[in-house]
Amino acid sequence: MANLTSNVPDVEVTEQGIDIPEVQDVLTGVLQDFNEAFGGNLNIENVATPQGLLASDITYYMALKNAQLAFLSAMFDPSTSQGRWLDALAQIYFVERKKATPTVVTCLCTGVPGYTLPAGSLAQDAQNYVYESLGDAVFPSNGQVSVTFQCQTPGAIDCPAGALTKIYQAVTGWDAITNTAAGVIGSDLESDRSFEQRRYDSVAQLSNGSIYALRGAVASVDGVSDVFVTENTSGNTVTMGVTNYSLLPHSVYVAVVGGSDSSVADAIWRRKNAGSNMNGNTTVQVADTDSYSTPYPVYNITFMRPTSTPVYVEVNIDNNSNLPADVTQLIQEAIIDIFTGEAGNGRGRIGGSVYAAAYYTAISDISDAINVVSIYIGKSSSPNTTMVEFGIDEAPVLSASQITVNVI
Repeated sequence: MANLTSNVPDVEVTEQGIDIPEVQDVLTGVLQDFNEAFGGNLNIENVATPQGLLASDITYYMALKNAQLAFLSAMFDPSTSQGRWLDALAQIYFVERKKATPTVVTCLCTGVPGYTLPAGSLAQDAQNYVYESLGDAVFPSNGQVSVTFQCQTPGAIDCPAGALTKIYQAVTGWDAITNTAAGVIGSDLESDRSFEQRRYDSVAQLSNGSIYALRGAVASVDGVSDVFVTENTSGNTVTMGVTNYSLLPHSVYVAVVGGSDSSVADAIWRRKNAGSNMNGNTTVQVADTDSYSTPYPVYNITFMRPTSTPVYVEVNIDNNSNLPADVTQLIQEAIIDIFTGEAGNGRGRIGGSVYAAAYYTAISDISDAINVVSIYIGKSSSPNTTMVEFGIDEAPVLSASQITVNVI
């Protein structure tokens, strides 16, 4: 049997990865094969010939299979994997994709000084969604305390400032509730980008003491949507971030949005260094039930529930008669998808920066009729900058009501 040869370049798999030939090179090779098969007298310069059309058809399917091979090879790399392939890679680390996460909002609760508002207390927003508090809170002498609430319905539910004002179930001593800032919007399903970042962080969570172990452990707590972890290894108090937050000597700092207070505290206790100090505005007692019988030793674990800091966006687009009728809503939705990490690289995070440039492509992709003139972003209702930074004690929050679209 004769050896079969071809002028079509091969797909090469090397230590550097997979190398796919150019489509034009594949077409040239197919035409040369045809020419040799039919005696060498075919016209292979004009692709409008029967042999040219047939070669183009074969080339299309070969290129399609080559692209599928390239896609398949990318699925074995966590940094480029997606969907079920990423789920499979994460299973190696015993990490599962989080289902829909709930919206989390910081509320100002008013009540009788000395009374306790227990974890699980319920409030209702203007859309009739029910929220539950994540930890116990004691009303101080002025009768007002900040409490973190989490929506009982998972998903991307918008909770703008002033929307959560109704006590759903009466609690003795609790008189009123309101949210002065928008909530951190939940997600319908953990996106590939967010899932891969959490998988990456989780690699260190089985170790102890490092900030990577703390971040990985806390990020895996059910309901947690954002985590920032740092430390102060010096013997002096230091300040960090744009808000100059003070860190105690020889201390760790964990800021977290979402998750119950008890679950977050337990994750910190299991992964922090023994004897290290802690920073924050929330202290929870954790009992060591693994190593002792009753009475169990009890430890105070402190962490930060960051301040919900509103982000305002102003989008100016060119006036065009072909603009979609609901252009404002479409732009607001596109920006929120970027901001929450559902798409793109513009997610707002504790201690991070948000750039107006992150939104240009998403807005332009809505419609060919949309021409973006400018985008401004800031912490005030009249933003005038293209970048905004957040402190390590600030959680950026964005609601549709904080996005202004001007047709100019």
